[in-house]
Amino acid sequence: MNQPVPASADAREQLRALYDAHLRDVWYALRRLGVPSRDLEDACHEVFLVAHRRLDVFDHDRPARPWLCGIAWRVAAAWRRRAGARLVSVGIERDVLAEGPDASRQLEARDAADLVQRALEVLPEAQRDVFVLHELDGLSMPEIAELTSVPLNTLYSRLRLGRARFAAEAIRLRDGGGA
Repeated sequence: MNQPVPASADAREQLRALYDAHLRDVWYALRRLGVPSRDLEDACHEVFLVAHRRLDVFDHDRPARPWLCGIAWRVAAAWRRRAGARLVSVGIERDVLAEGPDASRQLEARDAADLVQRALEVLPEAQRDVFVLHELDGLSMPEIAELTSVPLNTLYSRLRLGRARFAAEAIRLRDGGGA
C-alpha cells in the first residue's frame, strides 16, 4: 500500500507561510482566470497542493507570488478544459454590506469589481490570461513568456488587443450597455 510521505515540519511551515501570505492573491487570480465561483475553493486547494509538491524546486530567492500565479494559471487552464472549454460566468460573491458611511464605498467597490469581472469575461482566453497575469497580478511580460512558453512578441500583441477590448467593454458596461 502506498502511504503518503509525511511532510517535514520545515515544508509544512513554508507551505503555511505561502498560504497565509498568498491565499487571497491565488483566489482572485483563479476567479479572474475563469474558474467558476463554486469551484474556487477546490481550485485554490489544488494550487497549494501543487506548490507543496514543488517546494523543493522553488527558488526561495525569488518572489513567491509570480510562482503561485503561474501555478494558478495552469490550474485555471485545466479547470476550463475540464469544463468542456465553455465560457462560465464567474460572478462576484455578494457580501453583506456594513452599515454606515463605508457602505456606499463598499457598494462602489463591489460594482467596480463586478464591472471588471464582466469585462474580463468577453476577452478570448489567450488575451484574458496575459491581461490578468500582467495587469492584475503584476507579472512581467518575460515572466509570463517563461510561464506560458509563448513568444514574448505574441504576448505583447495579445496584451495590446486584450487591453483595447477590455477598455471598450468596460466603457460599454459603465454606460449601461450590460444591464
